[in-house]
Amino acid sequence: MQSKVRTGAVVLTAAGLLGAALTTAAAAGPAPASATQRSLDTLVQQEKFPAALASVTKDGRTTALVAGSSRLGAQVPVPRDGSVRAGSNTKTFTAVVVLQLVGEGKVELDAPIEQYLPGVVRGAGIDGTKITVRQLLQHTSGLPNYTANIGLEDFGKIQHKFFQPHDLLAAALAQPADFAPGTKWEYSNTNYLLAGMLIERVTERPVQEQITERVIRKAGLRHTYWPQPGDQAIQGPHPQGYATKTFTDPTIVDATEMDPSWGGAAGQLISTPSDLAQVDRALLDGKLLAPAQLAEMRKTVESTLFPGWRYGLGLMSIPLSCGGVYWGHGGDIEGYETRGGATEDGRSVGLAVTALPGTFGDAEKAATAVVSTVDTAFCS
Repeated sequence: MQSKVRTGAVVLTAAGLLGAALTTAAAAGPAPASATQRSLDTLVQQEKFPAALASVTKDGRTTALVAGSSRLGAQVPVPRDGSVRAGSNTKTFTAVVVLQLVGEGKVELDAPIEQYLPGVVRGAGIDGTKITVRQLLQHTSGLPNYTANIGLEDFGKIQHKFFQPHDLLAAALAQPADFAPGTKWEYSNTNYLLAGMLIERVTERPVQEQITERVIRKAGLRHTYWPQPGDQAIQGPHPQGYATKTFTDPTIVDATEMDPSWGGAAGQLISTPSDLAQVDRALLDGKLLAPAQLAEMRKTVESTLFPGWRYGLGLMSIPLSCGGVYWGHGGDIEGYETRGGATEDGRSVGLAVTALPGTFGDAEKAATAVVSTVDTAFCS
């Protein structure tokens, strides 16, 4: 989601009781490596995130780790594997549904979006007959980012505001195209707003229903859900999330309760670190897509994110310091940042912090520290 974070990170974004450690076996084991816990502690102590939560799976065992406090100004235990706003991780779920429809013969990846949403995608330099479904999912459409034009620079004004999808699309199409379709890569939430509209047009059902039935339930996720209209809270044990009042006013505000409707199919989901890691694991294990569609999802192009990061169709390939890559996405939404994914050999990691990088210090340094912690969790 769009946020005030302008670093190489993906521009995507009430305290609960201490929970029991997660396991996929009969009993919880020790942390996979003390280095991971130390990295979480560093995120709190040096980067000043109020709390950090991680879920790490190796050799069939899943361990939940936490650091910090659920609430600023008090020592409140952080719920292990607590719920957080998942932000742009939602894009993976949306892309999976579109690719399932491709597998069912109801959508063509290289067909123009005009074929499914006739007359909808029009603006200055914007022509829906020249933008393909693949380009939407790949962020190579050239469509301007609606989150740059809905008032996110003043979080207090939009925190409790409800947005309809057509409001968001209008905000995007009021801006000229950023570039000709297919000529470069640039992250835009508008691509996934339209992907969600495509899903609804083709299935004649709400996008949240399709994501729930086709991805959340199929992947066996227990704590992931799409907030219903008017639901501004986070269900289940969760840490508080924090943001600055505006892009220029550093006053800290509680961002836990907010109307996430501006996220839509690009970033509305609520989840937990373990569920976010699990959906990537289910993807790589072939539980959500047929081989042909999974192969399309994993065809990547060079991105302008961190060095070596490549973008597929709602899925990223991220290099590891210990060799190989992991596949995932990540999300930024006011109050929370999430990162993680899964590897071919069975490892998976989910990580969340309770503020966006830059809320409490240097944005680039903090964003890099989050990415480094994920690397440590995979490689230690």
